[in-house]
Amino acid sequence: MPIYEYRCPEGHTFERFQSMTAPAPEKCDVCGAAPLEIVLFPVAIHYKGSGFYSTDYGKGKQKDGSGESKPVETKSDSKPAESKPKPASTSSE
Repeated sequence: MPIYEYRCPEGHTFERFQSMTAPAPEKCDVCGAAPLEIVLFPVAIHYKGSGFYSTDYGKGKQKDGSGESKPVETKSDSKPAESKPKPASTSSE
């Protein structure tokens, strides 16, 4: 059986351990005020695997046509750009 949390107009919150088919309470357990509203909390969902988001952390390896996995090249794996040498300064003496 789930635990439901309710809030009254006066700001009191309380919890009820009741079945899903049981009716909601009609008045506050603390002060007796009505109507009550149920307090909902966001649920944490973690999408794992490829295909959900471009920032997916499950993209460490890619499969090629033969079924073997190979590491994906990232910016840190690629060669750094070669820097051009500075021209020698000429001094007229």
